[in-house]
Amino acid sequence: MDTYNLKPEHMRAPEHLNENEIRKSLDELDSKIKILQGRANATTADSNNTYHEHIAALEAKRALIAKKLENTSGHTEGTWSEIKKGLDDLTDGIKKIF
Repeated sequence: MDTYNLKPEHMRAPEHLNENEIRKSLDELDSKIKILQGRANATTADSNNTYHEHIAALEAKRALIAKKLENTSGHTEGTWSEIKKGLDDLTDGIKKIF
């Protein structure tokens, strides 16, 4: 019997992942979820399986990891918007000179 607790509330995301590792992890979780959904659909209705619990747990973990990507991307977007604003200011300054 598997003693691993597959409840969604027990899932946690790894702490130290860079953006590429986060994206890779999300892709791997998507693949695992898709496989488990296929297995759950292929089993009989009265079978004693934990596919749905496992799917829910993986989806909870995926959401936690995706939140980390949003936090990382938000910082990057802020940086890019600052650069764009700086370039726009520079462009306006050059237009005023000529």
